[in-house]
Amino acid sequence: MDKQELRERVWDDLEDSGEARFPFPPHGRIPNFAGAKEAADRLTELAAWRDADAIKANPDSPQRPVRRRALDAGKTVYVAVPRLADERPFLELDPDRIDDYDEATTISGADELGVQVLPEEMAAVDLIVSGSVVVDDRGARIGKGEGYSDLEFALLREVGLVDDDTTVVTTVHELQVADEGLPRDAHDVPMDHVVTPERTIATGTGYEKPDGVDWAALDDEKIAEIPILQEKRP
Repeated sequence: MDKQELRERVWDDLEDSGEARFPFPPHGRIPNFAGAKEAADRLTELAAWRDADAIKANPDSPQRPVRRRALDAGKTVYVAVPRLADERPFLELDPDRIDDYDEATTISGADELGVQVLPEEMAAVDLIVSGSVVVDDRGARIGKGEGYSDLEFALLREVGLVDDDTTVVTTVHELQVADEGLPRDAHDVPMDHVVTPERTIATGTGYEKPDGVDWAALDDEKIAEIPILQEKRP
């Protein structure tokens, strides 16, 4: 199967099994799933979580419990502006400056309560939490197909905020863990841990993390849509 066929299979499985959760349908998005809170709880048991002062997390519904636990633990949370469409493409959620953590962990609340920042204005990122559609136990990940998660990592790598040692994790339902190895591209960011409500998989991934923006993989239209790419284009 190619990446899109694998996405469709997982979206169908979550919907048909009744394991998908709001927003519906799961198709075309990072799917929310039954047990997302339990997966977030399990994630907090990792040493990489306990040691992190600042995390970058995706803004999607299944990782909302992760963002809430991070703020509760006093961690700074960074989320990307949708589609990286603003000149300052990240939102900083500082738990010391936010009164309503529930609101801050929603997409609209993060936009209202967060502070927009450039990568150069961010603290070093100790842990990245990615949303996924499909993953495997070797660390390969497939998102919803737009490539923003991988691009965000590459941008942070360009300014030295992440490196090969930065732990990258995802929380997913068991139905999202593929039995077979997944297809992947060189710019795909591998997962060090895959966390489900039932287990934590240390992937021991042999895949390398991207060392920066893969400019050859970006066309002029994509670059024109993202101000920070226009600024940093060699």
